[in-house]
Amino acid sequence: MVFSSLFFVFVFLPLNLISYFLIRSQKAKNYIMLIFSLIFYAWGEPVAVFLMVGMALADYLIARGIYAVGARTKIAKTGLILACLIDLGLLGLFKYATFFVGQFQNVFGVPENIVNIVLPIGISFYTFQLLSYVVDVYRGEVEAQKSFPTLLMYVSLFHQCIAGPIVRYSDVNKELISRKVTISDLSYGITRFTVGLAKKAVLANTCGSIADSLLVADSVAPAEALTIIASRPTLSLWIGCLAYMFQIYLDFSAYSDMAIGMGRMIGFHYLENFNYPYIANSVTDFWRRWHMSLSSFFRDYVYIPLGGNRCSTGRQIFNLLVVWALTGFWHGASWNYMLWGLYYFVFLVFEKFVLKRALEKIPVISNIVTLVIVYFGWVLFKFTDFKVLGAALRGIFGNTTAGFTNFETSTSVGTNVLFLIICAIACTPIVPFLSKLVNKKYERSSKARAVFAIATIATPVICLLLATIFLVGDSYNPFLYWKF
Repeated sequence: MVFSSLFFVFVFLPLNLISYFLIRSQKAKNYIMLIFSLIFYAWGEPVAVFLMVGMALADYLIARGIYAVGARTKIAKTGLILACLIDLGLLGLFKYATFFVGQFQNVFGVPENIVNIVLPIGISFYTFQLLSYVVDVYRGEVEAQKSFPTLLMYVSLFHQCIAGPIVRYSDVNKELISRKVTISDLSYGITRFTVGLAKKAVLANTCGSIADSLLVADSVAPAEALTIIASRPTLSLWIGCLAYMFQIYLDFSAYSDMAIGMGRMIGFHYLENFNYPYIANSVTDFWRRWHMSLSSFFRDYVYIPLGGNRCSTGRQIFNLLVVWALTGFWHGASWNYMLWGLYYFVFLVFEKFVLKRALEKIPVISNIVTLVIVYFGWVLFKFTDFKVLGAALRGIFGNTTAGFTNFETSTSVGTNVLFLIICAIACTPIVPFLSKLVNKKYERSSKARAVFAIATIATPVICLLLATIFLVGDSYNPFLYWKF
């Protein structure tokens, strides 16, 4: 089950909210959320739900033991190591074992047969949440949760368990026990959810469809994909990769919007996960704005413990190398993700130690340079097969037998150019900025206030209607995070 399905929007979520608000006891409300979250996850992962429950139980017991013996003691450190071995070991087994065995087979010819281990959806997200919880208990920053159902609810909350953001226990531990919902919270949550739903169903899905038509669908086998990409004209590759660039931001940020909105509806205040990354003026700034919950996780739980920037230049570069190799590989069991992470490592090191952020002081040019870097980063991210990636890069730079364009490409680009301009605007804060500007200018006008009040009510209704229209009868509704 995904957020952008009609069943979720019109059956599952309403039933969850009705059940939640009919009950007064906070403890009972938590059980309602736990039951619905487990049903949500088991809907697509009926067996893997036991893996999540088992990992949560192991970390619950370990954290209780760490809290009992005291933070940062030798015994507590043993418990922390055990938790890391369990969580990262299981993540490695389900996410990377098949990949590495396959690499071993390619080199040495054994084993003859490889067991394909199915990747549980969202395992990277809830593994990191559990690790952050145990580490924070070890550091003495939070108390160990006494109630296992409460901890399990935190890990499995359907708002964010399969696509993020990575919600840290320390950010919501008080709200797990006691939270209140105001009319303002409910209104904001509904608007945020419906805007995210429309962003996913109307913009992201259409961008994905354009990208697939101009490039190649992810479901196509590498050999066939290579033939298709090699036959694409240069313009098709450029615009297709641009559409994919829009898709991945609009899709991922839409899921975060919906998660934040649903959380606010029941009193949870999840932190923002995106801050218009495509207006960044440097690669460093881009990663301050893109998937912020992941960036902050690696910063606080990997980079700083390794020494951060409080050490020699050589050690800082090593620390960054570790972080970005892990960041790349976190996104999937494929070498192109590792290459993608190292690609950003090179630019970040160059900015930090050579340019020393001088580029950030040059307006417009710095934004354009950053966008070009990010654009080619998404090209590396898109194509998991290196032969297909190589063909795409050659074609982008004009080395293709298909020429610059053809009738099919020109027609497709002409048909979709206005839509892509709308997507480009949606990737910037132009609309929120203009809305605030107009609101401030006419805030003393009673007529203007009435118009704003009507717009506030109409926005979620219009977004819901648009999303429903696009979802009804449309079989194209990809879920990009299965590999995460």
